[in-house]
Amino acid sequence: MKKVLSIVAIAALSATFVACGPSKEEVEAKEKAKQDSIAAVDKMKQDSIAAVEAEAAKTAEMAAAAEKAKADSIHMADSLAKAKPGKKH
Repeated sequence: MKKVLSIVAIAALSATFVACGPSKEEVEAKEKAKQDSIAAVDKMKQDSIAAVEAEAAKTAEMAAAAEKAKADSIHMADSLAKAKPGKKH
């Protein structure tokens, strides 16, 4: 009798655990939300990397423009110095 009662109790507890678990749709919805979250983070990461690369390219262009302006200024100073040979600084 005790064995039968124990088997019935175990079956009842097992049925309770199975019945109280999440449904297949809930599990799929949770997994989809997780995947969507991961995709959003990956997109933000790629956008951030692209922004940093664009800023680096802009900085490189500005540095190149500054070097060109410096070279033009030196060239102009040399040209003026050659144009006025009587004056030495």
